[in-house]
Amino acid sequence: MRPWLQGFAVAVLTAVVMATGAVAQENNRGRTRFILAASWEPAFCATNQKKAECRNQSANNFDAKNFSLHGLWPMRQEYCDVSDDLKQSDRSSDWKDLPAVQLSAETKASLDKIMPGTQSGLERHEWIKHGSCTKLSADDYFGTAVGLINELNASAVRDLFAQNIGKTLDAETIKAAFNKSFGEGASDRVKMSCRQVGKVRVISELTIGLSEDAIQPSPDGEPRLEQLIQSAGKTSFGCDQGVVDAAGF
Repeated sequence: MRPWLQGFAVAVLTAVVMATGAVAQENNRGRTRFILAASWEPAFCATNQKKAECRNQSANNFDAKNFSLHGLWPMRQEYCDVSDDLKQSDRSSDWKDLPAVQLSAETKASLDKIMPGTQSGLERHEWIKHGSCTKLSADDYFGTAVGLINELNASAVRDLFAQNIGKTLDAETIKAAFNKSFGEGASDRVKMSCRQVGKVRVISELTIGLSEDAIQPSPDGEPRLEQLIQSAGKTSFGCDQGVVDAAGF
């Protein structure tokens, strides 16, 4: 091969390799690795009135005007190193019959406040099904999830919901609140779920895509929800509008 032709071939090969690498790098960006599920508890209780956490629901409760933690879920991973017997128990029995989750007094107090479902053993289910796949201790797993929900409740998204209880919110208004709180485009990583309660469609849950760093410790407790959202993949918003349900039946 002539020297100039050999040089040309090398240059072309180098360009192809660089382009392939760039595509691979691009494909590794913007992937959702975790889901933060934030429930609107009054809507949940509207169709689960017999649940322990719903029997004592009041407009004065923290969960009446703040998002509640449903869970922090690794994508496409469930029941990691969990026995078949325990899986079966989780799927078919009362969650209060599942093994207790070992938590520090501080984490337990924070979790009981932000996850009303602990009254029904929700944390036991969440730990077995999802937390087991994070390689974290139960204390670190729930501590991380609580911190992320607290950031959501300190945002314009929570303020929007709290100020519109009993009223209808549409997708565009909620998206705008997400973008205001967590940066332009944050709303592209959020899905809203609604449920029918009688003749009214109420907003029941927001599931928020997060990047792989979701379970990494936060240095000095710095806010990080915005970065986790911005680094996640995009999704469709789902439900286009619904009522922000009030506590009580």
